[in-house]
Amino acid sequence: MSTPAAQGGEKPALRKLIFIKVDGLKPGTNGHNLLVKVVSANPVPGRVRPGAPTSSSARMPRIAECVVGDETGSIIFTARNEQVDLLKPGATAILRNAKIDMFKSSMRLAVDKWGRVDSAEPASFTVNEENNLSQVEYELVNVAE
Repeated sequence: MSTPAAQGGEKPALRKLIFIKVDGLKPGTNGHNLLVKVVSANPVPGRVRPGAPTSSSARMPRIAECVVGDETGSIIFTARNEQVDLLKPGATAILRNAKIDMFKSSMRLAVDKWGRVDSAEPASFTVNEENNLSQVEYELVNVAE
């Protein structure tokens, strides 16, 4: 079965993005679209792995931990390489296909190669830093049946 789009005809209609709020994020989930404002950005110093080549061609990844959020809450976002340039304090960004990573029993937001970080028009909301989801500690519980 082939559709007109598969036969080289018209392109299929794209779905409209559904944005969620920060307080709706749960551990182990992915595919989130958010409109967030950057509160702070702290670069993480790079470390050289033992046994890794020290040539100049092996470029160190740039990583920054950014506190981002909206009017419902805030969370730590791990920005990598080009994302670091877009996420400066005070900037507004659209995070597409973001996922929740667990780091030391707390939630971190990240966008990998399947997602996208775009700059957006300055948002009118103020970030609720009182509800920081990265400060909540989670514990993995195995349920015996």
